[in-house]
Amino acid sequence: MNTTRRLPQALTALQAVENAPSLARLAERVRESNDRFKTIESLIPEALRPAVKAGPIDGESWCLLVSGNAAAAKIRQLLPLIQTRLIGKGWKVTSIRLKILIAKK
Repeated sequence: MNTTRRLPQALTALQAVENAPSLARLAERVRESNDRFKTIESLIPEALRPAVKAGPIDGESWCLLVSGNAAAAKIRQLLPLIQTRLIGKGWKVTSIRLKILIAKK
């Protein structure tokens, strides 16, 4: 008599996220935020790109995470252009917030 037990098949993290509705919505928002960032990345001066990351989406508001006040000041000047590009690509974005990340020492 062969009594080998089968272990349940392991899920990847992505499969687990997609199987849980609330996590799936969160994953979709992260994907959308990253897609938005890819759309506007070319508008950001190349030297500033490492200082800017995609942030959370909250309804029609989007957040960019910026490392430092100087980078945030430059990005603020680009916000009308960034918003125009996003709207032109079909995203409904009524505001873009900047959150300055404080480096931990």
